Amino acid sequence: MKETVLTIAVPCYNEEEVFDTTYAHLKDVLHNLIDEDLVSEKSQLLFIDDGSKDSTWEKIEAACRLDSYVSGIKLSRNFGHQKALLSGLEEAAKFSDCVISIDADLQDDTTVIKEFVIQYLNGFDVVYGVRSKRETDSFFKRTTAEGFYKLMGKLGLSLVYNHADYRLLSKRALTEMLRFQETNLFLRGIVPLLGFKSTKVYYERKAREAGESKYPLAKMLAFAFDGLTSFSVKPIRFITIIGFLSFFISFIAGAYVLIEKFMGDTESGWASLMISIWLIGGLLLMSIGLIGEYIGKIYEEVKQRPRYIIEHNLCPKRTEEKPKTKVHA
Repeated sequence: MKETVLTIAVPCYNEEEVFDTTYAHLKDVLHNLIDEDLVSEKSQLLFIDDGSKDSTWEKIEAACRLDSYVSGIKLSRNFGHQKALLSGLEEAAKFSDCVISIDADLQDDTTVIKEFVIQYLNGFDVVYGVRSKRETDSFFKRTTAEGFYKLMGKLGLSLVYNHADYRLLSKRALTEMLRFQETNLFLRGIVPLLGFKSTKVYYERKAREAGESKYPLAKMLAFAFDGLTSFSVKPIRFITIIGFLSFFISFIAGAYVLIEKFMGDTESGWASLMISIWLIGGLLLMSIGLIGEYIGKIYEEVKQRPRYIIEHNLCPKRTEEKPKTKVHA
């Protein structure tokens, strides 16, 4: 029997419609890994309830009571996907040799989890799940998502293209990742910074099993902007360049006006004046807003508030744990 203790961490927010299906799928995957001697019987599923308003936590509690392979964490309120996932990773780091994170909607193919583990046993500290196709996504979502990865690459942030938060981290990689203490979390940007040996496993993204996406357009844009401003100062540099260009253009325009005045060809131009004011005013407001975003992030970081608060923790103490018995549906 392999001694590798695996934890599959699953953040959940209002997932009552899909929870039973997700639990059944992941339980079968975990049991198959144990039966194939790839991971230890101490391995587990860890569900993290991110302040759900439906019966998600009740379902997690029930699964914990019936199945010794299941643990659960309930956050005191909705802290957001990244912080919920972090809470699960931090808990799993206490007793796991490796951790796989996966969303509860099962759009990420669970059949490649075995390949994740095999790559870990082959010596990789980080295994990225990368989407080979996004045919189940709408044209708009697919286009904007792929555009986001390309934009982030051009701005100097090393992201794994078409990778979200479906990955395996070894205990060593997880321990080092937890040393990053920023409040504004963007885990898919932090993990590549670790520099440990990594590989990719490709899979086809599936349609959501049930329920609705927890990432509507507004949240997607906010998440992308958080990632951009958390890892790159290039937007501010871009604004600085625009400022210099505006000054240069204004200088040329001023020189032109003076020449026209001395030549006696000046005419009052209300439209051109208003357009100039609106353009400069818009650029100034945009620049102030962008700088304010960075200052706001500094404000959040220096307060050092807790990134999440756990209300209930149903993870057993490993030293007191009794031998496990498999529970089949």
